[in-house]
Amino acid sequence: MAKASALGRGLGALLSEIEEAYDNELPKRNGFEEISITEIQANPYQPRKHFDPTSLAELSESIKTHGLLQPIVVKETLEGYVLIAGERRLRASKLAKFKTIKAIIVTVSDEQMRQHALIENIQRDELNAIDLAQAYQELIEIHELTHDQLSHTVHKSRAQITNTLRLLQLSDKARKALVEGKISAGHAKVIVGLEEKEQSLMIDSIIGQKLSVRDVEHMAKNMKLPRETFVHTQPLMNELNFDKLQSYFTEIGLKTSKKGSKITLEFQTNTQIDSFLATLSS
Repeated sequence: MAKASALGRGLGALLSEIEEAYDNELPKRNGFEEISITEIQANPYQPRKHFDPTSLAELSESIKTHGLLQPIVVKETLEGYVLIAGERRLRASKLAKFKTIKAIIVTVSDEQMRQHALIENIQRDELNAIDLAQAYQELIEIHELTHDQLSHTVHKSRAQITNTLRLLQLSDKARKALVEGKISAGHAKVIVGLEEKEQSLMIDSIIGQKLSVRDVEHMAKNMKLPRETFVHTQPLMNELNFDKLQSYFTEIGLKTSKKGSKITLEFQTNTQIDSFLATLSS
């Protein structure tokens, strides 16, 4: 646990470094530079996978009108540059058909680049619920943190972190619906404990009938009742002893097979059928 705590303090220091990144790096390269957008590669560690087209279009128009107020941050490589911070600004500038963009060039390791991308998005609330959950998970694995330690580091409540991480248990269909805004995080937190087929049914119902979170909670509760009843009654069925019954069928010349709570009788001739029916009616 001492190791985790030390790493947690290191992560906290990284947060401060990100806030001061511009002040720290500007003097080293005489401010920002104008670099070719075509030379910039995407950050391979970018946790954000979904970018709202409407929001990007609005940002693009703002950049056309007022210019790019905050430079992006890149790392220089042999092939050009790798983006560290400013994914939305870069995409919006491409949308505006700009050829170059203002950039601060810094020297960082791949590990620092990965962490910068994670923290920048978390601190700016730029991630959807699924991407945020994956970012939390990455930070926990990188620094071997507990939920409580991560809570103090990124200044989010422990409950928020734990509930967000649970969303990683959603089915692919549920994740897609959440990212696309077809269901809310509230809906997702209710259905996360359901089986995949049940999640699919709930999602279709939410979208088709515009169900509220309260409606979904009621549906989920009703879905769980039959399953719980079955789970409690199943052990009783497994305790049924069919040995005497199978012995009886063997004595009257019938072959049997047993599977779970079912016995299958095998008839080979009409005489066996007639004899069995006569036995039942006697």
